Amino acid sequence: MPHTSLRHLRSNGLPTRRLIPSQSRPIVPRKAFVSARSASTTAVEANSLVVRLKNIFYGTSLSLFIAFGYLYITDTRAGVHQWLVVPSLRWIYPDAEEAHHFGTQSLKALYSFGLHPRERNSKVQDTKGADLSVTVFGQTLQNPIGTSAGIDKLAEIPDALLALGPAIVEVGGATPYPQDGNPKPRVFRLPSQKALINRYGLNSEGADDMAVRLRERVRLFAYHNGFGIGPDAEEFVLNGEAGVPPGSLVEGKLLAVQVAKNKFTKDEDIEAVKNDYVYCVERLAPYADILVVNVSSPNTPGLRTLQRVEPLTKILEGVVGAARSVNRKTSPKVMVKVSPDEDQNEQIEGIVEAIWRSGVDGVIVGNTTKRRQNLIPADVNLTAREKEILDEQGGFSGPHMFERTLGLVKRYRRLLDKGPPSPPTQDKTDEPKKADKPVSGLPSGDEPGSTIAEEIDSVKESITSSGGAGSAQVGGGFGDGLSGHEQKVIFATGGITNGKQALEILNAGASVAQVYTALIYGGVGTISRIKKEMREEIARK
Repeated sequence: MPHTSLRHLRSNGLPTRRLIPSQSRPIVPRKAFVSARSASTTAVEANSLVVRLKNIFYGTSLSLFIAFGYLYITDTRAGVHQWLVVPSLRWIYPDAEEAHHFGTQSLKALYSFGLHPRERNSKVQDTKGADLSVTVFGQTLQNPIGTSAGIDKLAEIPDALLALGPAIVEVGGATPYPQDGNPKPRVFRLPSQKALINRYGLNSEGADDMAVRLRERVRLFAYHNGFGIGPDAEEFVLNGEAGVPPGSLVEGKLLAVQVAKNKFTKDEDIEAVKNDYVYCVERLAPYADILVVNVSSPNTPGLRTLQRVEPLTKILEGVVGAARSVNRKTSPKVMVKVSPDEDQNEQIEGIVEAIWRSGVDGVIVGNTTKRRQNLIPADVNLTAREKEILDEQGGFSGPHMFERTLGLVKRYRRLLDKGPPSPPTQDKTDEPKKADKPVSGLPSGDEPGSTIAEEIDSVKESITSSGGAGSAQVGGGFGDGLSGHEQKVIFATGGITNGKQALEILNAGASVAQVYTALIYGGVGTISRIKKEMREEIARK
C-alpha cells in the first residue's frame, strides 16, 4: 500500500522535497540576529552623521565665503575695484562713453539689489584720526570731498554715489528741453596721463525728466521711512521734517543739481538765456540742496561769453529769485560754475562782481579746459594715438589741471573776501582811496614761510572755530572786509587726485574739493582713499 501510494504520487507529478544536508540553512538564534541588525543600523547612522557633518561644514564654508565675499566686493576699500574693475572696463569698452554708461547702469542695478559698493560705517571712519568735517551753508558735512557733475548726468545714481563716501554729489547738467549733445565719439582717454577729453555738449533728457526722477526718489524715501506716500509725504520730507537735507536725504551730505541752457537758445538773447536757467530751477529747486549754474562748459558754443559781468549778473539774479521762490521751508543755495580759462584779472574781477551783485552764495572754480599749450610737460612721451587724441576738440581734465585750479582758488578767495565792490561815487576829491581790507582767516597758501604743515594746522583749528551760517569753516571766520556780509563759499574741481592735493585746495580757501577724472581712473574707492590720505597727511604734521 505504501508503495502504491508512493507510485501514485509520482504518477501525478507532484514534487517531492529532498533535504540535502549541504544546502540546508542553519538555524540562527534570534538574539544573535537582532544583535547583527543593530550593528548594521549603528554603522548606517554613523555614516549618516558623518555625511551630515560634512554637509554642515561645506554649507557653512560656502555661506562664510559668500558673506565675506559680499562684504569685500561691496566695500569701497577693496583693491579689486581699482586694479581689476577699471582696467577690465577699459579693455571691454574701448569707447570711454560706453564704459561710463555701463558703469552707471551697473551701479544703478547693484544699488536696487543692495549689492552696491559703499563706504562701510562712514560716520565711524570719519571720526577716526583727524576730524574732516566742515560747515558749509550752515550744514555740518561729514567731510570736504565731493563729486563733480558729469558722472551722473541724468540723476540716475545719486544715492549710489553718496554711498561711496563724498559729502556732496553734483548731478546734471539739465537743460530745459532734451538735447542729444555733440555727435559720437565724444569722449577720449589718455591712459598714460590718467586724463580725459570730452565734448559731450550737455546731452540731457530735460529738466522735467530729471524732476520726475528726483521726485520719485523723495517719495520712495518717505515711504520706506514710514512718512507715508504721495504729495503730503513728499512735502513733509522737502520741508526738512524727516531730519535730513531735502536734496541728499542723508545726514551730513548735500545734493547739488547743475542747470544749463539749451544749445539752440541764442546767446545774444540774454532774456531767453535767463529763462532757460529759470525754467530748470523752477522744476528742480525743490529737490536740490544746491543749484549750480553752468556758464563754463567748453562744448556749448558761446556759453562762456555769458561770464561777462552784465549778462552773468542778469542770469544769476533770475536764478537766485527763482530759487528763493521755491515752495519749501528752506530754499536751495545757488553757486555759479566758472571756467579755468577765464583767468585774466579783469575777467575774474568781473565774475566776482557779478557774484556779489546777483546774491549767489558761492562759486565752483574750475571746469575742463580747451587749452593745450604747456598742458603736458615736454619730457612726457605720448603714444602716437595719444598725440592724436590730445588734438581732439573738447575739454581736457586730469591731474595736469591741479596747479591751475589751486592758483585760481587763491585768487578768487582773495577777491571775494574783499567784500562787495564799492558803488560808484560822485566824490571827485583827489584823496587817495583806501584799499578794501581783506577778510582775515583763510590762508592763501602763498604767505612768506607758509608750509603745508602750517596750512594743515590752520585747517584743523578752523574746523572747530565758529562762523556764519553761510560760511565754510575751513579757514576762519568773517573779517572786516565783508562788512557784515556772509562769506562766499568756494568749491574747487580740476586735477585733484589725492589727499595731499585736497588739503592744499582747502587751505587755499575752498570749502569742498570735487573729483571727476580721478574717480573714473581710480574706481569707486577713490573717495575713501583720498580721505584716508588726508588723515595720514594731517597725522604726519
